[in-house]
Amino acid sequence: MLWCLLALVVGAVAGFFGARFFFKKQIEKNPPINEKMIRVMYQQMGRKPSEAQIRQIMNSVNKQK
Repeated sequence: MLWCLLALVVGAVAGFFGARFFFKKQIEKNPPINEKMIRVMYQQMGRKPSEAQIRQIMNSVNKQK
């Protein structure tokens, strides 16, 4: 019985740190969108965005979370 409890605790701790490592790695590869990225996307489309457009897009992205 003690071994099962010990295995459960060790598994939970290992799972926590494994998930944390994986999440940090994914965030580094795919960072969340920011204002600079929106400006670059507009420039790639050949447009110059206004601050109001950038704020509007950021608000819509934040609402979706």
